[in-house]
Amino acid sequence: MRAIIFDLDGTLADTIEDLGGAVNRALARRGLPERAPDEYKLLVGNGFRNLAAQALPEDLRTDALIDEFKAETEADYAERCLELTRPYPGIPELLVELERLGLPLAVLSNKPQELTRKTVEGLFPRARFAVVRGEVPGFPRKPDPASALDIASRLGAEPGSTIFLGDSNVDMKTALAAGMRPIGAGWGFRGEAELRAAGAEAVIGKPLELLGLLDL
Repeated sequence: MRAIIFDLDGTLADTIEDLGGAVNRALARRGLPERAPDEYKLLVGNGFRNLAAQALPEDLRTDALIDEFKAETEADYAERCLELTRPYPGIPELLVELERLGLPLAVLSNKPQELTRKTVEGLFPRARFAVVRGEVPGFPRKPDPASALDIASRLGAEPGSTIFLGDSNVDMKTALAAGMRPIGAGWGFRGEAELRAAGAEAVIGKPLELLGLLDL
């Protein structure tokens, strides 16, 4: 049995303008310099608290301010997370084809659980993801493999026959730690060089190219 686990931000969907917009609005309210979207592509992927911390000027990164800034940014993003966010071209078609083939599908993100679910349900209302998981109590964030392994078990799939598709070194490290096939989404936030350096088995340029790697 084979299964596919997808990263969300930078893999299934281009979320950077909504993510960056929420952080920039919080920065602007404090009179702090905003950041360009391309900067946020390097800051996302390690959880919302890390994003908040890295967006703040280094000399302001106290635990108290980071927690306050994270809460403010997360609340803003929750209200506006689907304003500009869109699936990447080819992703809806890929999901339809994978479902036709009978492969169980899941999403694993380091974004908070409620925001992960809201994004997936808003963008892919017809997709049949067996598991949609963000950051939840009891499971450490990627690249720790615990969540990926738990999801594979819930899908009834062996790790070695599970593809993990993601756009960052965090995703490739997760896949390798879990004994899964690390496949890079070259259209995402980080690019081919980072993915290959992190151990990607292959880097695909378009979503539908994944079908050629299924070995069915």
